[in-house]
Amino acid sequence: MSITAAFVLYAVVWFMLFLIILPMRLKTQGETGEIVPGTHASAPVNPDIKRKVKITTLVAIVIWGVLATIILTGAITVSDFDWFNELG
Repeated sequence: MSITAAFVLYAVVWFMLFLIILPMRLKTQGETGEIVPGTHASAPVNPDIKRKVKITTLVAIVIWGVLATIILTGAITVSDFDWFNELG
C-alpha cells in the first residue's frame, strides 16, 4: 500500500465515521424549547464538534490500523470475493 493509498483509506474511514458520530447525542432547539428567532427548530443547541472530531479521529485510527493490517498482510484479497470465478 502506497502512502497515498493509506491516506485516502484513512480519509474515507474518518469521514464515514464522522457522519455516523455527528448526530449522536444531539439536542435540538425544538427539544429544549429554546428556539432562537430566525433558526429552524431542528437546529442543534450545542453540536460539540470538537469532541466529536476527537472521538472520530481516535476510532478512525483504530479502524484504519485494522484495515491497513489486513491489506498489508494479504489476509483478505480480491480473489476471496471472486464468487463467480471471473478473475481466473
